[in-house]
Amino acid sequence: MARKTRQSSHDSFPGLFDDFEVELPKEKLPVFPDIASHAEKLKEQSAINEPIKQQQEVEKMLFFSLGSGSSGNCSYVGNYKSGFLVDAGVDMKKVLDGLKANNIPIEAVKGICLTHDHGDHIRYAYTILKKYRHISLYCTTRVLNGILRRHNISRFIKNYHKPIYKEIAFNIDNFAITAFDVLHDGTDNMGFFIECGNHRFAIATDLGSISPRVDFYMRQADYIMIESNYDKEMLTNGSYPEYLKARIIADNGHLDNTVAAQFIADCYTSKLKYVFLCHLSNDNNTSDIATREVSTALRAKGATVGDGTGSITSRQADIQLVALPRYDTSPLYIFRKD
Repeated sequence: MARKTRQSSHDSFPGLFDDFEVELPKEKLPVFPDIASHAEKLKEQSAINEPIKQQQEVEKMLFFSLGSGSSGNCSYVGNYKSGFLVDAGVDMKKVLDGLKANNIPIEAVKGICLTHDHGDHIRYAYTILKKYRHISLYCTTRVLNGILRRHNISRFIKNYHKPIYKEIAFNIDNFAITAFDVLHDGTDNMGFFIECGNHRFAIATDLGSISPRVDFYMRQADYIMIESNYDKEMLTNGSYPEYLKARIIADNGHLDNTVAAQFIADCYTSKLKYVFLCHLSNDNNTSDIATREVSTALRAKGATVGDGTGSITSRQADIQLVALPRYDTSPLYIFRKD
């Protein structure tokens, strides 16, 4: 009787040296994407994402100062795509160096907005306009006439002029700007209220007192730049002649630390995130004195005050307070809205 042998379960597998082909079920086949097709899909996705990225860049508002004080005033407001200078009282090389350091091309600067006709605000305007002819000059006709009357400047500056009017908004690219009246002893002095998306920035560089229009616009702002020119005790006991002291303390002169501090504290709400103190006197003020006055007033309102450095402690504060440097370019400040 033949003995029935049991077939090993391994007998169904090929031997080591057998020729064989293995056919896997189709659903288990590994999928290797076509490289060209995959690259094209990535390119398409990038094209979709690029407008979103650009829109996010536009939604930021950038600000930095290139100088603040009687030695020269100039600042940039905008984004990486477009923006404008507020005043042009510092030399062109400094402007170009400041823009380059912050990765902003000169082509992004669409205009120069002048607050008034004093030399420390307009000295280099024509030099910049003549070199970069895509830039326009925005000021009232009275300010332009004051420049031509009071300064040795080419009359060709008129070729770049786009007249503006107080309380009537004008546009520079996607920025809506409204000039408003301030009290100072230049010609037709003004501040600027700047709107872009949901950002609101109010600027008043030279003023001797808080007028109703300054009060109106500053209270709407998320960020403000305002003069804090002198410490009253330093000015009173300082070496300035009496006529100059009288000019400074006049209602159309310059603003002292105490008045600026009280006004800022009075304006404070949770929406106000940055305060920049500008045009500090070289002889009658210090950044420590000015910021201490304002910090004390804000803390009395219950606000925590950061120093604008971006440190963890500073970022946790309710409001950032910065005294802009007189001669140096400030850091770049990036305003974001959630």
